[in-house]
Amino acid sequence: MNFVDCHEEPIHIPGYIQSFGYLIGIDVESHSITFFSQNISNIFSIENVEFLFGKKINDFPEIFKSIIDSDIYHSLHKFTRRENETYFDKIFVGEKEYHFSVFRSKNHIFLEFEQVLKNPNKRISNKYDNFYIIDNAQEIWEQLLSTLSKIVNYDRMMVYKFMLDGSGKVIAEKRNKNLESYLGLHYPESDIPRQARELYMKKRKRIFSNVYSETVPIFSKTKQNIDLTFTGSRGMSPIHGQYIKNSGASSSFSVSIIIDDKLWGLVTCQNSEAKHIDLEDRVQAGIFTALASNAYSSFKSKKELEFRISLEGKSSYLKSDFLRHNTLFDSLIENKKEIRELPEADGLIIVSDEDIVTDGVTPERSVIGKIVNWAHENTQESLYVNRSFLKEYGEELGLNENAAGIIIYFIERSKNEMLIWFRKEFDEHINWAGNPEKQIGVFSQNGEEKHIISPRTSFQTFTENIKGNSRRWSSRNLSAIQSVRDVILETSHKQYNAIKELNNQLRKVNEELDSFSYTISHDLGTPLTVMKLNAQMLLSNFEKTDKNKNKLTSIIEEIDGMAEMMHDVLQLSRAKHSEIELEIVQPANTIKKISDNAKITFESPQSEIVIKDCPEVLADKTMMHQVFLNIINNAVKYSSQHERPRVEIEGFEEGENIIYRISDNGIGIPEEDKHKMFKIFNRMDNAKKFKGNGVGLSIVHRIMNRIGGNVDYESNKDGTSFILTFKKP
Repeated sequence: MNFVDCHEEPIHIPGYIQSFGYLIGIDVESHSITFFSQNISNIFSIENVEFLFGKKINDFPEIFKSIIDSDIYHSLHKFTRRENETYFDKIFVGEKEYHFSVFRSKNHIFLEFEQVLKNPNKRISNKYDNFYIIDNAQEIWEQLLSTLSKIVNYDRMMVYKFMLDGSGKVIAEKRNKNLESYLGLHYPESDIPRQARELYMKKRKRIFSNVYSETVPIFSKTKQNIDLTFTGSRGMSPIHGQYIKNSGASSSFSVSIIIDDKLWGLVTCQNSEAKHIDLEDRVQAGIFTALASNAYSSFKSKKELEFRISLEGKSSYLKSDFLRHNTLFDSLIENKKEIRELPEADGLIIVSDEDIVTDGVTPERSVIGKIVNWAHENTQESLYVNRSFLKEYGEELGLNENAAGIIIYFIERSKNEMLIWFRKEFDEHINWAGNPEKQIGVFSQNGEEKHIISPRTSFQTFTENIKGNSRRWSSRNLSAIQSVRDVILETSHKQYNAIKELNNQLRKVNEELDSFSYTISHDLGTPLTVMKLNAQMLLSNFEKTDKNKNKLTSIIEEIDGMAEMMHDVLQLSRAKHSEIELEIVQPANTIKKISDNAKITFESPQSEIVIKDCPEVLADKTMMHQVFLNIINNAVKYSSQHERPRVEIEGFEEGENIIYRISDNGIGIPEEDKHKMFKIFNRMDNAKKFKGNGVGLSIVHRIMNRIGGNVDYESNKDGTSFILTFKKP
C-alpha cells in the first residue's frame, strides 16, 4: 500500500498551473526555452509549440514582439541577478493587456502572464493604512480585513493564527451575513502541513481562482520536475482542492502574515463562487497585510518594552528589599506575595531544608512533600515547567485542581532550597472546525493508487474538552521567573561578599578590643590606684560630720566600681575564647545603679523607675550587666518623652526559671516591625528620632542564648515589656 502523509505531498512540483496563468521557462545561461504551459498558444500565435524547445524568445520576433519590447526583458540580466525576486510589467498581446512577471529560480528564468482585470468596485484611501495609531491587537486585524474587503471582497475573510503545536485558530473574521461564523474555531495542524507552511513563507500571496476548473500541464523536454514555488499560477494539490470543495467554497485567496521572520498566520479568504483577483490587487493586499503585520509587531514590541520596564522596576524593589535581610530564606518569606504574583501564579511554596512556607492557593502539606521528592528524583535542570502536571502526575502524587500547572526552580539542590509556583486547573475546551481526527482516503496519481490523509467532509463545530491543564505559562511568565532567579543570585553574591568583608572587619575589631581591654585594665590600673589612695588620705583628714567627707566617700566608691568594670571587661575579652562559667548572681544592685545612671544619661530625671523583687539568677555577671544595661536604658530612653514616664522592673520564679519583666509606657513596637526586633543594625521606624545604632537588642539576644536563657517581648500602643528568662540557681 502506498501511503502519502500530508507532510510528504510534493505540492511545489504539481506539474501543472491554473487556467488563468500562462508560463514560459528559459535557461538562465543560454536563455533558450526549456518548458512552457500547454495553453501558451492561446495568447501567442504559435502553430506548433514543439518548435519552441531549445529556441530563444528573440528567435520569434513577430510572435513574442510584446515580450521583447518590454522594459523587463530588455534588462533581463539586471532583474534576474538574485533568486526569487519578482518584477512586474504590463504588455499588450493583440488587443488584450497582460501582467508580465519575471523571476529566477535555480537554473530557470520564469516568464509568467495573466490577463489584466479591472476592479471598478475597488475603493482605497489613505485612511486604511493607519494601522500604527491603533493600540489594540484585535483591532489591527479587524482593520486589515475591513481594508482588504475594499480590494478583494470575498464572501468570508479571516485572520488565521498558528498555535505553538502547528494548529491554527481564527482570531478575526469578516463575512457575508448569510454565512455561519468561524470566529474562534481551531483547525488541526494537518490542515496546513509543514511543507505548505514553508511555501507560505516563500510565496506570500496565493490564489486559487476556481477549484473546479481544469489544470494546465507544463510541457518540458526533460523528465525533471519543474519547481513552481514562486509561480503565481501554481496549481493546487488534489488534497487541498478537495478540502476547499468540502468547505463549500469555489475560490480561495491567502496572504502570509510574517512577523519576526516567522509565519505567524494567514489572511484566508473564501468565496462560494469562482473568483479571480487581479495581480495588482493581490499585490496591494500583500502590502496592506505587511503594514498590519508591522503594526502588530510594533504594538507587541511596545507592550513588551512596557512589560520589561515594569519587570525591571519590580526586580529592583525585590533586590533592594532582599539586601535588608540577614538570610535568603528571610528575604523570600518577606516578599513571598510579590514573588508569587510576578509569573501570575495562584500559589507559591518556599522550601529551605525542612522549612516550608506557602502563599496563595497550594496543595496540602503531605502532597507538597511528595512534589518536593518527585522534583529531586525526576528533574535534572534547575528549572522545570509544565502546564499539564495534574494530567500527567495527578494520580501518582495525589494532586488536586490547585496544582494543574507547575514551575520548579532549584535555588540549591544540595540544600533542598527551591521555589515552586502553581496554577489552578483551567476549564479548557477547544472548538474545532469539524472533527480533527485524521481519516484515510484513496486517490490516483499518475495511474498509481495511493492512500492519503483525507480532508474533512464536515466543518461543523466539534468541541474537545481537555482536563488536567492550567493556563499556558507564557514567555513573559518565564521572564519573570528568570528575573527572580537573577535577583536571588545577585543578592546572594552581594550578601556573601558583605559577610566576608564583615568577618574581616570583625576579626580586626576583636583584635583591637583585646588590645584595648588589656590597655584599659593594665595602663589605667595605676592611675586609679593613685586616685583612690589620695582620696582615702583626704578622707582621713575630715571630721565625721563634714559634708565633704560624703563626697569623697562617693568618689572612692565610683573608683572601685570603675576598677571592677575594667576587671570585668578584661575577663569578658578573655572569656569569649573559652566556655562561659555560670554563677549565682544577685542583680538588685546592678539594676539600681543602671536605673539611676539611665535617668542622667537620657536627661529624664522625672522618669519613675519602680524596682520590685529581684531574685538571684544563674548567669555570667558581666554579661548579665550588659543585658540589664541595654534593656533598662531602652526602657528609659523610649519612654522619656512621655508626659509621665514610668519603668517597672520585677523578677519572679516560674518553674525552673527566673523571669524578669522590664515594662515601660514608651513608644511601643509596630506590628509590622516585630520580625526584625533582634536583628543587628535594624531600627524601628518610630524610633528614628531617638539616638541609637540598632545593636543593643541584638547583643541581648545573643547573650541570653549563650547563657542558656531567652529574651522575648510584648508590645502595644501603651508601651513595651521585655521578658528575660534566666536559669534558676
